Amino acid sequence: MAITQEMIQRINELAAKKKTVGLTDEELVEQKALYKEYLAGIRGQVRQRLESVRYVEDMTEEELKEELEIRIKKV
Repeated sequence: MAITQEMIQRINELAAKKKTVGLTDEELVEQKALYKEYLAGIRGQVRQRLESVRYVEDMTEEELKEELEIRIKKV
């Protein structure tokens, strides 16, 4: 599942409440589930990013030129 602003906001709300007045049992369960979902999303993003990495040594000269042209267009 994707990480949403609402998810991050709720995680922060629960963290702040935990520091001040404490959490109910239900809130502790919710917090644990949110953390698990958040970490799974982060791991997925990192995994996806790492899978897209290509070593320059593995690229032909033509592929390298194409990649540089694409990156220049993005900037």
